[in-house]
Parts: sequence; structure tokens; C-alpha cells
Amino acid sequence: MAAKTKKATFDLNKQLEAVAEQYPTLQILNEEGEVVNEAAMPALSDDQLKELMRRMVYTRILDQRSISLNRQGRLGFYAPTAGQEASQIASHFALEKEDFVLPGYRDVPQLIWHGLPLTQAFLFSRGHFKGNQMPADVNAVSPQIIIGAQYIQAAGVALGLKKRGKKAVAITYTGDGGASQGDFYEGINFAGAFKAPAIFVIQNNRFAISTPVEKQSAAKTIAQKGIAAGLPGIQVDGMDALAVYAAVKEARERAINGEGPTVIETLTYRYGPHTMAGDDPTRYRTADLDTEWEKKDPLVRFRKFLEGKGLWSEEIENEVIEQAKEDIKQAIKEADDTPKQTVTDLMEIMYEEMPFNLKEQYEIYKEKESK
Repeated sequence: MAAKTKKATFDLNKQLEAVAEQYPTLQILNEEGEVVNEAAMPALSDDQLKELMRRMVYTRILDQRSISLNRQGRLGFYAPTAGQEASQIASHFALEKEDFVLPGYRDVPQLIWHGLPLTQAFLFSRGHFKGNQMPADVNAVSPQIIIGAQYIQAAGVALGLKKRGKKAVAITYTGDGGASQGDFYEGINFAGAFKAPAIFVIQNNRFAISTPVEKQSAAKTIAQKGIAAGLPGIQVDGMDALAVYAAVKEARERAINGEGPTVIETLTYRYGPHTMAGDDPTRYRTADLDTEWEKKDPLVRFRKFLEGKGLWSEEIENEVIEQAKEDIKQAIKEADDTPKQTVTDLMEIMYEEMPFNLKEQYEIYKEKESK
């Protein structure tokens, strides 16, 4: 007699499908800059809309010039940002000055718009210690190089803000690859348990360094990963500045009202390599895929929207471009004029009281540097 087939206790595939269905992609502007979701439109004035576009254009020029400077040997480590302007700049645009920014290494633009001088951003790229010294009025830390580590730090900063009674949030960023790290899960779990005012942004540019997102996780979305820690999540069209702004604005309001953290996945794309340290994206991305995402360019989409409202023109954009070039020229000159970092500089700023085993080395290097 044939054995009976045991009936499954749960329909697991149906369960997974049901979860994924709860994370539709929020979009307000389509690829032609047309409003397709009027109900989700954020309350931004004409001046605010123009300022958001100005920052995005400025950031695109900063990226182009930074790549050029890197190739000239005038910058060190650099991770290109073109294509991710809506995800980065519109998310930051929804913040307030008192909020705390904990960036990843690609998120230097958010630091700059939060108040980090451009000169210091260039010094950070060069590995100079002055590039890591945040001005007193800038609530931020230096870009994190360890993948995902900023998520744990953000949870701690957010809890600190809550305990001090601050009406502010801690926002942090990582990529789709970062969402595979243990620190990602520990950070969102801690923040969720304590209802800390944090916003966790995952900029899903599809490839981490070179691994396709489909191989990073079996989950249909990254946004749904928050639910295991009790966090609401949302998936957003990361090439749509208005959708990103609306999602982060709502997450911030939830956080300062004591409703806890939010996970936000932005679907975006980096047009350049992972970093300028030798990555070749043609080895893992097709030309057809690049073309597909170029049609979704966040600047083109937002430009069409603003032009339709009579708020933007080629003349205005050219003014922004020229201003960005001039600012960058001045900032790189200031970086060049900054005294070179020395070994003794690092020893002096590392310790309040230098350990005995370094004092002898300090004197040796001090003598060398004096010659």
C-alpha cells in the first residue's frame, strides 16, 4: 500500500507571495515627468522644487568633476554617484538641520548638503584627517567604509536622540549588498525594539559591487526585510525625486512622533563603476540594461516636470552648472593648499596621552619631518 502524502501545514509559497504583495513601488512621476500619483504629491513650494533640482544638478556636476580629478591623481578614493541623485538628494531634502546623517562611502553628497564644506569632502577622499573632522554645527559622522556598519551606529544615535528628548532623527544609507550584512539586521532589530527615531535607507542599485540583487537575497524586495524586526517598510522608485522625498518625509514624521523607525528601499542605478579603484561594470552589466536605466534618469525626469510647470530652463541650469564648477575649482585649490598630513599628526590626534611605546617612534618621525 502506497504511503500517504503528508499535507503541508502551511502554504509557504503563498505566504511569501502575500508578503511581497504588500510592498508595491511608490512612484509619483513617470519617466516622462508626468504626475501619476496625485494623492502622494508632497507639499513643496515652487522655490523648494527649484532648490531640489538645483542640488541634483550641482551633485551631477560634482560627480563628473570628481571622476576627472580622481583620474588626474588629485583625489583618492571615490565612489561615483551619477544616477542616484534622486535617492540621495531628495532623501536628504526631507530632513532638518538637527537630524543626524550616517552615510556610506557613496553618500558624500548628503554630507555636503548637510553642511560639510566641499574642501573637506575632497580631503576625506585623499585620506586626510581634516576631511573627517565634522564642523560643530554639522550633525554627521564620516562616511563608513565597512559595509553596513553605519546601521548599528544609526540605531545607537537614534536611541540617544530619543533619550535626550530631541525632535530629530538619525538617517543612514547602505546599498543592496549592505542589506546582506549582519550589521544591517542587528541595527534595524535594535532600533525597532526601542522604537528609536531612525530611517534606514537601502539604495538598491541592483549590483552591490558586482553581484546581482537577485543573488543577494531570495526576498522579492529588500523593503520587506524590516517586517521581521517589526519595522514598516516601503519600496520607492529611486529615480523619482518626489517619491523619495515623500517617503522620507513621512518616515521622519513617524519617527519624531514616537512611532519608531522605517526601512526604505529606493530602486535606483549607478551609471558609473562601483568605485574608481578599478571596477569595470561592463563585466557584470549589459549595455541594454544601462540604456534601460538611462531612460529613467532622475535629472531628466524632474527637469521635464519642472519645465512643464514653467519653473526650470536651460539658462537656469547652466547657471547652476557654472556655479558648481567654480565652487569645485576653489575647493580643490584649498585642498591642495592644506598642509600635507604627517605621521606625527596622526599620533597627536589619536591619543590624549601618547602610549610609552609610541613616544620613541614619535621623536624619530618628528626628526625626519623637520628635515
